[in-house]
Amino acid sequence: MKEVKLPCYGIRINLTEDGGGSITSDLHEDDPPAEGEDEKLYNAAIDGIESIVLGHAIAGVDVESPAYLQGIESAVEAAAHNF
Repeated sequence: MKEVKLPCYGIRINLTEDGGGSITSDLHEDDPPAEGEDEKLYNAAIDGIESIVLGHAIAGVDVESPAYLQGIESAVEAAAHNF
C-alpha cells in the first residue's frame, strides 16, 4: 500500500496493490459554509471533489504537482462560494 499526503485540506490517499484506494480529508467541516439543503449540496460537492482526486491518483495522475494542488484549492473554494 502507498500513502500520499497532500499539503492541502489534510488529504490522505491510500493506494492499494490491487488498483484500488481510499481517501480521507478535512474537507467536511464542523462548521460548513452553508445550512440545511445547501449544506447537503456543499457536502455532495466535497464528496465529488474527493472522488475525482482519488480516481486521478488511482489512474496515475500526479496529484502532488503544484498545478493539481491549485486545482483542488480552486474547486473547494468554488464549492464554498456556491453554497
